[in-house]
Amino acid sequence: MKTERLTYDAMTPSAAKGVLEAIYWKPEVRYEIAAIEVLAPIKQFEIRRNETSDLPPLFEAAKGTRRVDTAASRDQRNALCLREVKYRIHAHLVRLPHADKPIAAYRDQLRRRVDRGACFAQPYLGTREFTAYFGNADDEQRIMDSRDLGTMPLRVDYQTGRTEWFTARLERGVLRVPARGIALPAGQVP
Repeated sequence: MKTERLTYDAMTPSAAKGVLEAIYWKPEVRYEIAAIEVLAPIKQFEIRRNETSDLPPLFEAAKGTRRVDTAASRDQRNALCLREVKYRIHAHLVRLPHADKPIAAYRDQLRRRVDRGACFAQPYLGTREFTAYFGNADDEQRIMDSRDLGTMPLRVDYQTGRTEWFTARLERGVLRVPARGIALPAGQVP
C-alpha cells in the first residue's frame, strides 16, 4: 500500500523468485516457483519507520547532482511485518534459448552455492532491513495451518509494467503457485 506497509501471511512467489535470484542469478535461466512451504508459525509485529518521500532519479543520484533533504521530506509510516519466518521454496529452473549448458549444470551450480552459503547478492524479504538467511532444505515439518491469503501478485513484467495476480490459499502449510495468473495493466490492482 502507498500509505501504510502491510505484509501477506506468507512469502509471495515474486519474493521467493527474488531470494533464489539473489543466491544464483544467470541470464541463461529463470525460476518458476511451484510451491512455498511455511515452516514456522505465522507471527507479526508492528514497526514505525522513517521514510523519505523525495527520491531523485537514479541518474541524478549516481552523478550526485541532486541532494535530498531527508529532514524536510521525512514521513513516518507504520509497517505490519512478519517475524521469525522460515520457508521451503519449491522451484523449477527453466533453461532459456540462449543457454549454452544443459539445465542440470545450472541446477548443480545452484545447489553448490546453497551448500556453501554463497550468494550473488544478499537476499532479503521486503526491505533490506530484513535479511534472509538460507540453507539446504531439511526434514523440518511445515505448519498445518490453512487460510485464505487474498489476492497475491504472481509475477511482475518490468518491461511492460503488467502484473499477474492469483487467489492465494495456504493449505496445510503449503502455498501452491499456479503457472498462470490474471494479468492486469500497469498500476491496476484487483
